[in-house]
This record gives sequence, structure tokens and C-alpha cells, in this order.
Amino acid sequence: MDARTSNGPARQHKAEELLTAVAMTSSQLAQVVGRFDGDTPAMVTAAIHTAGRAFAELDACDDVIDDASETGRAIAGRLHALLPAGASSDVAHELDALEAVSARVRGTDQTRLLLHRVLGREAPAKRALPAVRHLAASDLPDLPSSYADEAGFEDLMAMAAREEELAPQLRKAHAERLDEVAAHLVRVVEQAAAVGFADEDFARESVREARHAYRLWLQCLAERRRDFGSRGRPVDTVCGTAGHVDSVPTHPNTSE
Repeated sequence: MDARTSNGPARQHKAEELLTAVAMTSSQLAQVVGRFDGDTPAMVTAAIHTAGRAFAELDACDDVIDDASETGRAIAGRLHALLPAGASSDVAHELDALEAVSARVRGTDQTRLLLHRVLGREAPAKRALPAVRHLAASDLPDLPSSYADEAGFEDLMAMAAREEELAPQLRKAHAERLDEVAAHLVRVVEQAAAVGFADEDFARESVREARHAYRLWLQCLAERRRDFGSRGRPVDTVCGTAGHVDSVPTHPNTSE
């Protein structure tokens, strides 16, 4: 005799077994599947199937977050190698991949909220996350310049001699600026990857800052090229100021 035709005690025993299996109260089960006119075993059975599907969907969302975290760490690792090499187009490609990963996780947000509500559970509390630091050009080491000498110069030859004298310091300052921006960019990606991009606001701000850091890095590359050319020697007129480059391509076709 099945559960539909069994007497009261048997039906109650079956219901208790099913309730134990899903570890949910009767009121929670009713919230999940609606009421079954007092037919508790039928309600519990339906709830088991519904909850099972919901948990499977949550697991799938968690898999997306876990994959995003792993992918983000891999992107950070590649950026760590590409930035010192000046591979600007490859860096841009990695940032495109970063944004795509963030968007995939963002696509699970509403699903996760809905499933937690269906299961009668509170959505996980937001973790305390570090602030996404914004790096500005003014935060970088200054570039030494002959124009900063208050004494001035008697002629252009004297000025050129001073520029030649400053060249080692200028080269060092350019390297420090590039290193600082590169380290910042990698750190931003690593922080976002650590939480799997699961916090929407944090993920958006991280991607935005990564894009900004990339533009700042391109600017630093252009400034070094301006001062030292492609062969690493000072050009005839070394400005050496930390002024902004008027136009820097976002996706250059060549790498320095």
C-alpha cells in the first residue's frame, strides 16, 4: 500500500522521514511549494524535488563564482608577466577577459537572490572587502627635469649638459612609475579574484580601476618613449615633466 492509501500513523511516519531528509520545517516547505490541503507527505515530496532543483542551481552559480576566481587569478598572473614586457595589446586583451568574467558572475546575481528566497534562506551577508584604491598620476614619483633648476642656464649647451646629467635619475624614475602602476593593476585584479567577483559593487569598481590603471600605464610608457626614444638614450630635448599625454590609444597595435 502506498503513501496515498496508508492510514494516519504510516503517513505521519513517512512525513517525518521526509522532513528529516530535507532539514526544513513544515512552514518552510509550505513556503517553497504552497500548501497541499493537509497532505503533508505529498507536500514534502514536492518540496524535496523543488529544493533539490534549487540547490542544484545554487551549486551551478557557485561554480561560476569559483571559476571566475580561478580565471581572475590566472589573468593577474599573466598581467604580472606582460606589464614589464610592455605588451600593451596583450594587456588590453586580458582586461577584456577580466570584464567578461565579471559580467558572467553578475549574471548570476538575480538567480542567487531568487533561489535563497525560494528556499526560505537569508542571502549570505556581504563580506567586509578592502577599498579599491584609486591610483592617480600625481601619486607616482616625480620625473626629474632640467627645467626645475632654479639657477637657470646660460645657454642651450649648459642645459643639454644638465639633461645628460639627469638622464640616469630620469630613467630610474620612469622605471619606478611603470613598476608602481603595474603592481597596482595586478593587485586590483588579485583582490577581485579573491572573492570571485561575487560582490557586484566591488567587482564593478575593480574592473573600472583596472581600466584606469591600464590607461595610466600607457601614459607612463609614452612618457618614457618621449624622453628616451626607442633605443633607450635621451632624446635631444628632454622635457622630463610629469605632464599628461594628450592622446593615448586604448588598444594600441604594437607593443613597446
